[in-house]
Amino acid sequence: MAEGAAISFLLDNVKQLLVHQLHLFRGANDEMVLLRNDLEILQAFIEDASAKKNKDQALKVLMRQVKDVIFEAEDAIDAFVIQAADKKTQSFFAKMTNGSIKTLNIANEVQTVMVKINRFFTQHGVDRAAALTTERGQEPIVRRDNIVGLEDETDKLVGYLMEEKNEIDVISIIGLPGLGKTTIAGKIFRDPKVQYEFPTRIWVFVSQEYKRKDVFLSILKSLTTITDDMHRKTDMEVAQILSDYLREGRFLIVLDDVWTAEAWLDLHVAFPKSNKLGKILITSRHAEVARQANRNREPHVLRFLTHRESWLLFRLEVFGEPVCPSKLEEHGKLIVDQCDRLPLAIVVIAGILVKKTSAGDLNATEKQWRKVRERVKYYLKEDPEKRMEKIISLSYNKLPYHLRPCFLYFGMFPEDFEIPVQKLILMWIAEGFIQKKNDISLEETAQDYLEELISRNLVMGDKKSLDGRIKSCRIHDMLREFCKSESGNDQEKLFQEIKMSDEGIFVPSISEVQNYRRLSIHSHFLSFISSKPYGPRVRTLFSKEEMTLPPKNISSIPAAFKLLRVLDVKSFKFTKFPNDLTDLVHLRYIALSSNFTVLPKSITKIWNLQTLIVDTTSRTLEINADLWNMINLRHLKTNASSILPKAPEVTKQGGSGELQTLGMISTQNCTEDVFGRACNLKKLGIRGQIAALARCRGLERLRNLRKLKLFNDVRFGSTSEALVPRLPPPDAFPPELKSLTLSATNLKWDHMSTLCMLNYLEVLKLKDKAFVGDFWDASGACFRKLEVLYIERVELVHWKASSQDFPVLGSLVLRNCEKLQEIPLHLHKSLHSLDLKRCKYAVDSAREIERAKKQDQAHENAETSGFKLGIAPGDE
Repeated sequence: MAEGAAISFLLDNVKQLLVHQLHLFRGANDEMVLLRNDLEILQAFIEDASAKKNKDQALKVLMRQVKDVIFEAEDAIDAFVIQAADKKTQSFFAKMTNGSIKTLNIANEVQTVMVKINRFFTQHGVDRAAALTTERGQEPIVRRDNIVGLEDETDKLVGYLMEEKNEIDVISIIGLPGLGKTTIAGKIFRDPKVQYEFPTRIWVFVSQEYKRKDVFLSILKSLTTITDDMHRKTDMEVAQILSDYLREGRFLIVLDDVWTAEAWLDLHVAFPKSNKLGKILITSRHAEVARQANRNREPHVLRFLTHRESWLLFRLEVFGEPVCPSKLEEHGKLIVDQCDRLPLAIVVIAGILVKKTSAGDLNATEKQWRKVRERVKYYLKEDPEKRMEKIISLSYNKLPYHLRPCFLYFGMFPEDFEIPVQKLILMWIAEGFIQKKNDISLEETAQDYLEELISRNLVMGDKKSLDGRIKSCRIHDMLREFCKSESGNDQEKLFQEIKMSDEGIFVPSISEVQNYRRLSIHSHFLSFISSKPYGPRVRTLFSKEEMTLPPKNISSIPAAFKLLRVLDVKSFKFTKFPNDLTDLVHLRYIALSSNFTVLPKSITKIWNLQTLIVDTTSRTLEINADLWNMINLRHLKTNASSILPKAPEVTKQGGSGELQTLGMISTQNCTEDVFGRACNLKKLGIRGQIAALARCRGLERLRNLRKLKLFNDVRFGSTSEALVPRLPPPDAFPPELKSLTLSATNLKWDHMSTLCMLNYLEVLKLKDKAFVGDFWDASGACFRKLEVLYIERVELVHWKASSQDFPVLGSLVLRNCEKLQEIPLHLHKSLHSLDLKRCKYAVDSAREIERAKKQDQAHENAETSGFKLGIAPGDE
């Protein structure tokens, strides 16, 4: 139920308009103030009503009416604003509003609903004070990855992988949705014996809708560097390149989630049949896929968990260990029995109970468990085929109202898509799903929301950054289907996926687009936009299809969707900047790609803009927009060296308070004026002649900056000009900097003494000859708080260091350090992970560090330390 988010967003929008754009509402000022007041009352009611959604049919009807009126008010206000700003759009909205914008009636329409709400209060005795309570502010509990049981299954499958064959061998895991096919494949993929036998191991998601060239490139990127020339080749040309790489040597490739036998026939051309050392592991729901892939081996049909395993998994998910208070045991076992030994069902139900379990009040917990037990029994008593769908529905209905639209939004992304967390968070904020909480930033609140969804087992954390933060996430196919189904129903109306049928017809039809608020279109977009859709209510347009948008279609998007808030078409290549885009004043999030060299001044018109992401093939990007007066801009991200407009002189009141991310920017913009205006920056990227930074001042004023990237990019200079003679002194860096990345700076190793004086530095990344020379003596240069060290493409041969120099270093990553002879042994004392790729001479010392960790562990009688050693294919 997204009523709360819709109201909050509209309320924030109205407040901003009253402050910054009141001149647009001549004659309607009083109505706008009245609307704001009514929305504040309505917001408090919704927060309480969301918990009662399934208990009272009258309330359900009322909520639907509330949402309809909110959307109507929102459409009318947004249409009025854009029409007032651009008279050319009057005819566009005439179809939607029968020729007029009924702004003056909006407050009356909402007031009518408020009368109904008050009547409901009276009839049902709703406590107004209770309507103000919410479930916010609780600390999320990040779940563990619990893999229970199926040891016999794992052993059997690992045995298959160890068998010698006369040709490439394909093993298939078949099973029902939610049974754990991907989980057990992952367990095998990480098995130490498998890692030892198969130095080359590659995992790729296939999914129902795939492009085989993308699958081939996804495998190839683990074997070599993907070039632009490879992207230009045909499917079969890429398949041949991949086949050549796989013709010899031992490898294991996991093809996860293959839907049809035809998909295997489509992909198998890249896997050389003659390599008898190669193994392919497939997961699929359908036995015919396995039989097509290998007619000489029966598919391995994954079994259900036993009752004992089910009960163990449940306890691990709820309590983090195999225990359960006796007072809860009966309820717990009855709940588990209802899950029919299906792992996904167990973890989803357990995700509900994690939030219902209080260590301090067992009686209250027992009461909550009894309620969940009864609800599970009620939900699952009919139609066993839809059992998993009902369990997901139960978990969804237990979500607090503010998490529901965030969860459903996952359905917008393609199946099995690896979702970057930063992108997801910024899109949530632009959609209005994240509400401000005290002094906590919107970004931090959104991160809390995501972690809570992960703790409830509705979202899977995928990749992590070097410092342990969740970098990307995924959602199970069944959960994604639920999100799509729930989002499209009459109650939610959150988004609609547009697809083309086998008959070549769009479903839903082009004519129905005018009824939807968010669209995701991941294939046949050019045909869609060429059909001239009319979307007067569409707020979000999202596509991951890779294509070049022809010049004649450049203006098609802004022409069709005047009220867009979120435009994420970064996978498209625009042949020129769509100038009409700047007329869409409600845009909050834009992600584009092209060969842009200039961003026009007219972008300043988009006064609501929060996030601007531009990828360009140009090395520089001139930004003519007046960023300093774009009061809502929070994140500006470009891959080029951006040349910013001149910053006005900083006043006593300070600079642009909202701007948090700025990068990449040119070194010529590294001035006191710029840093003074962007005084609240948290992330900064600088690209250009980094040597010039030694003469610049102002970085030290960025007291909130936590992440800094310096990319030395000298386009036409000589080799000597590419060298950075020195770094700025320690006191010229941001005072509380935590993460620093240096790229192509060509510094001498003795300048590391400057970096060790950055007192809060936790993450240091050195890329592409950040430092030059064959010897690094780190003795005496104590990095007191450095937890992560990443070194890539340096000519380092000898490295001298002790544990005192890196006392808390936990993660060390070495990439393309092909001359490095050994890693300092004493670093093992604090290390918990060591990852090598193309560092073949250093492998022996890495093994020695691993042995030293095991000896320390045995000496201290400690349990498994969790030390991880990663050595890339070809380095062994």
